[in-house]
Amino acid sequence: MNIVELITFLGWVTIINIAILMFTTLMIVLFKGCISSIHAKIFSMNKEDVFKAYFQYLAHYKILILFFNLAPYIVLKFIL
Repeated sequence: MNIVELITFLGWVTIINIAILMFTTLMIVLFKGCISSIHAKIFSMNKEDVFKAYFQYLAHYKILILFFNLAPYIVLKFIL
C-alpha cells in the first residue's frame, strides 16, 4: 500500500464514520423516547442515565473519528 492509497483509504473511512455518527445522532434525536425506554429496560437504567450514556457515546465516537481518521488524513495530505 502506497501513500496515495492510504490517503484515499483514510478519506473514505472518515466519510463513512462521519455518516454513521450523523445517522446515530439523528436516530437518537428523532426517536429518543422509544430508544431510551428500550435501552433503559434492557440495561436496567434510568432514562436520565441513558441520555448521559448517549452523549458520552457520541462524544467518544467523535473524538475517535477525529484522532484516528481525520487527523492522519490531514497530515498525510499536507505531506503529499
